[in-house]
Amino acid sequence: MINDTLLMMLIVGLVVSFAILAVFIWGAKGGQFDDSRKMMDGLLFDGTDDLNDAVKKEEKVKKAKEHKKSEAPKK
Repeated sequence: MINDTLLMMLIVGLVVSFAILAVFIWGAKGGQFDDSRKMMDGLLFDGTDDLNDAVKKEEKVKKAKEHKKSEAPKK
């Protein structure tokens, strides 16, 4: 009885594992995971205005943190 259950679990586990492996290989061969150009294109087409806005935003956050620290009640 226990041996039959273990054998069935082994067979089902192997079938499911091979099915998942087959789907992964199918996706890899089909180019599903090919995204190497996305990061490089994002860097190439990022405008200077966007970069300047990001720097200004970081400076505002830094100033706000410093201001919050200076207003914190001292013990």
